[in-house]
Amino acid sequence: MKTRVENETRTGFSLIEVMCAVLIMAVALVGMTHGITTALSSTKDSEVQTGLVLLAAGQMETLRAGGDLTDGTTEGDFGSQIPLYTWEQTITPAEVEGLHKVVVAVKNAKYGESLYRLETLIFDPDYPATAADAAARKQNQRDHDRARKRDRRQT
Repeated sequence: MKTRVENETRTGFSLIEVMCAVLIMAVALVGMTHGITTALSSTKDSEVQTGLVLLAAGQMETLRAGGDLTDGTTEGDFGSQIPLYTWEQTITPAEVEGLHKVVVAVKNAKYGESLYRLETLIFDPDYPATAADAAARKQNQRDHDRARKRDRRQT
């Protein structure tokens, strides 16, 4: 803004104009900071959720690779490299003989709250036809689980 004062030209901004410009800049800076922190928080939440999905899917594939499906609930952890989370798997019989409903839950190791839950149906092609076969299979699974827990404790 230019003002004329007795043959003299002065250029510059008035105090009100400067204060308005600072206010506009402050509002814009606060909005931009809030947007950046929200974006970073969303990215971190997405990363954690992806990790939980991968842990649950890995535990499900470990169960499938093991071959023997024994009805019941089993708990465990992911080893010393992932101490923040534990898992719990529940296997229940479905309506079709040999088909099992499997639920794997990834939990917070400190508080025990369930963070992610994965459900699927798995067919056991070697499903026992007699009660004696079923009892023997359950005992074998218990022995296998105990050996696996013992191996985890040793590592």
